[in-house]
Amino acid sequence: MIQVTEYEPLGKGKLRVRFDNGTELSLYRGEAGRMKLGQQVWISEEAYQTLIHEVVGKRAKKRIMHLLEQMDRTEYQLRDKLAQGGYPAECIDDAVAYVKEYHYLDDFRYACNYIRYGQEKQSRRQLTCKLAQKGVDRDVIERALDKEYAADESAQIRKLLEKKHYIPEPADSRQFQRTYQYLMRRGFKSSDILREMKNFVTVSD
Repeated sequence: MIQVTEYEPLGKGKLRVRFDNGTELSLYRGEAGRMKLGQQVWISEEAYQTLIHEVVGKRAKKRIMHLLEQMDRTEYQLRDKLAQGGYPAECIDDAVAYVKEYHYLDDFRYACNYIRYGQEKQSRRQLTCKLAQKGVDRDVIERALDKEYAADESAQIRKLLEKKHYIPEPADSRQFQRTYQYLMRRGFKSSDILREMKNFVTVSD
């Protein structure tokens, strides 16, 4: 048997319910009423599993599908959204497994699309960092880069130098460093930056 240890209103017809096994979740009053929950109430393991996998779990699946209808997301982003919504880990696992089964969720596909449409404005390193921040595994990122990345980073650097109105001849060491650090922050390799800044001098002559 599992006992309800906390049972408090959250507003908008919702309740926070915590069980003695550590699980905490949000329920609508109607859901709690149908499950006959209340402060210090005991429920069977069977009733608990029904609550987790059928009542709240069903709602978690609907929520995750709605999130994916809005935009493509990574597994990490979806898990985070569901956790913020008060869904317990078991429900989140069920919902993620459901969308993976039907191929609605695919981090490799997400990474490929992100790289394909972002590579003209972002360096390989920037794309790697952005995808890592979105929770995509490093090996998935590398496979996606190998498949999709075809940008000319030298051309990107030259374009940014033009955008910054970089004039090499009168540039003092301070201006040079400022431009160099700007390009480094964009994720380009030091050797590529220095080469293109040097070539930019040749082109300007």
